[in-house]
Amino acid sequence: MAGGSLGPTGVAKERAELYKGRITAYVIVTCIVAAVGGSIFGYDIGISGGVTSMDVFLDKFFPEVSRNKKRAHENNYCKYNNQVLASFTSSLYLAGLVASLVASPITRNYGRKASIVCGGISFLIGATLNASAVNLAMLLLGRIMLGVGIGFGNQAVPLYLSEMAPAHLRGALNMMFQLATTLGIFTANMINYGTEKLRPWGWRLSLGLAAFPALLMTVGGLLLPETPNSLIERGEREKGRQVLENIRGTKEVDAEFQDIVDASEFANSIEHPFRNILEKRNRPQLVMGIFMPTFQILTGINSILFYAPVLFQSMGFGGSAALYSSALTGAVLASSTFISIATVDRLGRRALLISGGIQMIVCQCVVSLILGVKFGHNQELTKGFSILVVVVICLFVVAFGWSWGPLGWTVPSEIFPLETRSAGQSITVAVNLFFTFIIGQSFLSMLCAFKFGIFLFFAGWITIMTIFVYLFLPETKGVPIEEMILLWQKHWFWKRTVPAF
Repeated sequence: MAGGSLGPTGVAKERAELYKGRITAYVIVTCIVAAVGGSIFGYDIGISGGVTSMDVFLDKFFPEVSRNKKRAHENNYCKYNNQVLASFTSSLYLAGLVASLVASPITRNYGRKASIVCGGISFLIGATLNASAVNLAMLLLGRIMLGVGIGFGNQAVPLYLSEMAPAHLRGALNMMFQLATTLGIFTANMINYGTEKLRPWGWRLSLGLAAFPALLMTVGGLLLPETPNSLIERGEREKGRQVLENIRGTKEVDAEFQDIVDASEFANSIEHPFRNILEKRNRPQLVMGIFMPTFQILTGINSILFYAPVLFQSMGFGGSAALYSSALTGAVLASSTFISIATVDRLGRRALLISGGIQMIVCQCVVSLILGVKFGHNQELTKGFSILVVVVICLFVVAFGWSWGPLGWTVPSEIFPLETRSAGQSITVAVNLFFTFIIGQSFLSMLCAFKFGIFLFFAGWITIMTIFVYLFLPETKGVPIEEMILLWQKHWFWKRTVPAF
């Protein structure tokens, strides 16, 4: 067994070549069950936009928006510009931001399972409140409880997946979270398409069915084994080794076990992980933990997913046609995630992020050009240009689905050392939800103010983030999670801030 004194990250030296094991049915099943947590995030993203485009829902809770929608003279880009309506979507993410920070000490001190279960229960409560809402206050309270569930789930599930997966397949298995998210979006879009016709109570069914993935997450969380990293960090070494042997399918886990033990010993010497993460040697991980989720949201994808029916209706699509078009984008997003799963551990993270960024820039510019030339005040797109807009948006969604969608979660979840991992994931989730809240609250106003320029706004950000990845993100493909520190020590830029052993 490899030994040596502890380095600054709790890992003595590189010993990835000594790792033994194979992909087992045990680890696949546990990762699938855990990834269901992603479906509650996706379901809510998909369900919000569809419900807020339903006339019956708007009449009951947002009558002013309903009146504006029916006015022929209203500017096409401004029909849905209402801050209270935006708060229905965005309040969830503000609550999730706060909850993700609360979840960090729970995840660290009581395990990844505890946070998964807490998230599932909170989401169940929120779904019940929303489905039975009789006034706006009850509706918003339900959204806040859904946000608490998302904050806990998004904090714990990616960590769980990264720690259970073997290094050479960590990218693909971690993407089960994103796949579940995209399937949740697609399912929500299809449900909205069906419930829109069930008047006046269809919107209640759409919101209430969120309880189903929440139930799966809660029950799955209770049945899942804890990760070996969490068990060892909390002093249960023998149990941790047993789980490690089970998920690797071999008794020869000495090297990986020792890496986790070394990391956990150093982790337990850190009393304040949030303070520790600010130290200079942790700066690369902190920068990635902040910028990756920020850039993921600034692609503009959430604007399309939240408000796809609203966006398509603004372009002149009828109610059912708008829901159908948004369901199509949801299906495309779910399908494109398989591209990433199949290629991420062969092509690497950087290749997917850069190629996806380039395709998204082109698509955003094309949509902006079409709307700028062919769509204006009191106009509707012709059928041909409407189809072209949907096709280009689908190409944008495909690029996001193989790049920034899954990798915006995968990369931050795998780069932090054990002593700051739960704190780092909390920061990642909090930043993601903060910018999701900002975009959710401001998009309808931005659409009204920028008009077709909103797509150029997002194209500019995608250009910046593609350059950022090219310059500052090292390739993490195949690197054991407890030896990730070595990448920063060899990187042309980060080596000046990360000390060598």
